[in-house]
Amino acid sequence: MSEQVSDRILARLREWGVERVFGYPGDGINGLLTAWGRAEDQPRFVQARHEETAALEAVGYAKFSGRLGVCVATSGPGAIHLLNGLYDAKLDHVPVLAIVGQTARSAMGGAYQQEVDLHTLFKDVASEFLETVTVPEQLPNVLDRAIRTAYARRAPTAVIVHADVQDLAYTPPTHDHKMVPSSLDRSGWQALPSPDALERAAQVLNAGRKVAILVGQGAAGARGEVERVAEILGAGVAKALLGLDVLSDELPYVTGSIGLLGTRPSYELMRDCDTLLTIGSNFPYAEFLPEFGAARGVQIEIDPHLAGLRYPYEVNLIGDARATLEALIPLLERQDRRGWQSQVIANAQRWKEVMARRAAVSAEPVNPEHVARALSPLLPDDAILTSDSGSVANWYARHITLRGTMRGSLSGTLATMGCGVPYAIGAKFAHPDRPVVALVGDGAMQMNGMAELITVAKYRHQWEDQRLVVGVWNNRDLNQVTWELRAMGGSPQFLPSQELPDVPYARFAELLGLTGIRVEKPDEVEDAWREALAAPGPAVVEFVTDPAVPPIPPHADWDQIEATAASLLKGDADRKGVLRQGIKAKIQEFLPGGRGKSATPGGPS
Repeated sequence: MSEQVSDRILARLREWGVERVFGYPGDGINGLLTAWGRAEDQPRFVQARHEETAALEAVGYAKFSGRLGVCVATSGPGAIHLLNGLYDAKLDHVPVLAIVGQTARSAMGGAYQQEVDLHTLFKDVASEFLETVTVPEQLPNVLDRAIRTAYARRAPTAVIVHADVQDLAYTPPTHDHKMVPSSLDRSGWQALPSPDALERAAQVLNAGRKVAILVGQGAAGARGEVERVAEILGAGVAKALLGLDVLSDELPYVTGSIGLLGTRPSYELMRDCDTLLTIGSNFPYAEFLPEFGAARGVQIEIDPHLAGLRYPYEVNLIGDARATLEALIPLLERQDRRGWQSQVIANAQRWKEVMARRAAVSAEPVNPEHVARALSPLLPDDAILTSDSGSVANWYARHITLRGTMRGSLSGTLATMGCGVPYAIGAKFAHPDRPVVALVGDGAMQMNGMAELITVAKYRHQWEDQRLVVGVWNNRDLNQVTWELRAMGGSPQFLPSQELPDVPYARFAELLGLTGIRVEKPDEVEDAWREALAAPGPAVVEFVTDPAVPPIPPHADWDQIEATAASLLKGDADRKGVLRQGIKAKIQEFLPGGRGKSATPGGPS
């Protein structure tokens, strides 16, 4: 039997080193599915429960492996379902390839079943490269360009293949007019800024007396160089959410996350610095960066299209973070006065003490901050963490101490719900020998997580280390939005939109043959995490947590919070299980330093 177009697609994926493809079957890709059978499942087809989660699993795989994530879906609804996961890849700059089926060419334009204008559908999310294969000779060029572009642009790309084309005999492009050949190799490369730009950047940084460094995911390969720069300049280092695993939180001058889910010392670092060095980050919230004109700025960014977007930097160094820092370090002068860094270290230590006190505050029944804080010291040094969106992301960002070779990520820019468990599955296929922990709210668990537990149960035996722990914060509330409604408008909780069913997540896990643990008391939290991490296979730990614990932003203003508390008491105090009398006192108890006042200058408030 001659090689078909579908066979050539899978063969080319193998030649590019693709080992896993996440997807869901449908008749629009029947040709590919039969080719998979002929290829003895190489690359391996990973069957998700939904095309959206297949795309999210591809994103998680790419984030934690550094390699291309690939997802596949049928025409029409299957293609439509991919979009959310592909937008997650686009906004977080992750290389993902989507291979999508399409109605047979003869039916196009005939209002045929599942006929959707896929070019219109994908033209934004796959704007870097999108093409439809209509004749065999387009391969392998189209596929090669899609993969090469995904890597180069750190973006999702898409290749659409008509159902009938998949079954055609493959004929390669010939040495003729209007034929496009292709090549496979993708050599490594590094971009470097000019010597003049490096000199100007060094002048700005050497003149600084209170240097702040902000790192994002683009600095992930430059851990040693970032530490060296911080040591030379006597700087403090804050981390964007996507860059939480760039540096160890055990370094004393690391202030943790920045932004609405950030820490007080990171807020103070940006507020009080006179010089800002941003490395590999496009953190979007300018209000958490220094006041314009208050600090001089230098940025290191590999994509010139993204340079200078967030702050009026004096120097934009366009280049790879590690290579650029290696060239910059010899030009930097050691800052001998260490008062600034000492203050940063003191602020960071004080914040850790505040966080410990917040996690120790009593709640009904379990303080959600205590759940995250109890997990942190129990995590293996090689653990991979995923966090879903919602209030759980606050606890991940503020209470988990990343150390050793730990990795962690979440949907940083799209902030989509339902990514935590799919990310964890992608991480397990990227690193089957490492433990993975997903931190998920009950809303996200009901959205995607429960279905993907079926995927976990299906593939667990393919993982060398079967530990995949899903921690579920069960507070029966879409909690982040609830608090946003209260903080922004002083609105009481709108139960029809916010209240969630109380689902027995642990029991559901047990039905699938996984370990299930339910926790309803604070003194059971640590033992439950220990049991889950020691389980011989995947586990779900369900924590019944208090929805009345506020995710207070690092720049919280007491007058605003007091007004919010007053409105809550007026509207919700008589609703048992939602908010109770004394919430005003509880919010004050959770405020760092009480009533927004700090005992020492520059301390938490």
